[in-house]
Amino acid sequence: MSSIATPLPPLSPAEAWALMLEGNRRFIIGDAQHPRQDVAYRQQNHHSQNPPVALFGCSDSRLAAELIFDKGLGDLFVVRNAGQVVSDTVIGSLEYAVAVLKVSLIVVLAHDQCGAIAAAVQSQQPDPPELPVNIARQIQPIIPAVQEVWLRDNPLSPRVDPDLIDTFEVGRAHLRGCVAELLRTSALISNEISEGRLGIVAANYRLAEGLVEASTAIGPVNTV
Repeated sequence: MSSIATPLPPLSPAEAWALMLEGNRRFIIGDAQHPRQDVAYRQQNHHSQNPPVALFGCSDSRLAAELIFDKGLGDLFVVRNAGQVVSDTVIGSLEYAVAVLKVSLIVVLAHDQCGAIAAAVQSQQPDPPELPVNIARQIQPIIPAVQEVWLRDNPLSPRVDPDLIDTFEVGRAHLRGCVAELLRTSALISNEISEGRLGIVAANYRLAEGLVEASTAIGPVNTV
């Protein structure tokens, strides 16, 4: 394991995203550095944190952010729940990252083969399986994305057919909705973007390839 016992310097949104992509490329080719994970770094930096990036993603066990982006202790402020569904606790956590920790970038990370997306799709069939109440509540915000994709592709057929809908496209639509909801509900995040101090990247992770692909960027971020 390679160790780098120096914290990251302050980064612009574009610089932070470039480093995230560099880490993801190392992960893809099997050349991960595993930075800032040594004993000395852990002991020297236990008293504070200064992550440049906040990441909001799905709780899927295959979506381990520090591994995917080859990051270490203190590099990412991570918020996760099933299906990366925006909630009051998510917004509060991200606002803490922006206002107190001064992150310059928020990454909203979705992925293929998402169980929450699949559950939301299946919930739209004529006789859906009954879900525990809290799971049903968790996937409820994903259903508008299901309807959006289905009606876009099948404008004359209002009833969703779970066997025919493109679940990857549902995930992409839900990802766009997550970003829109963050901007709608957080004046703090929107203002920081307007003033050029913060960027948001919405991205998709492909489980088999290990590849992170930017879908949408807001603010001073270059995703090309």
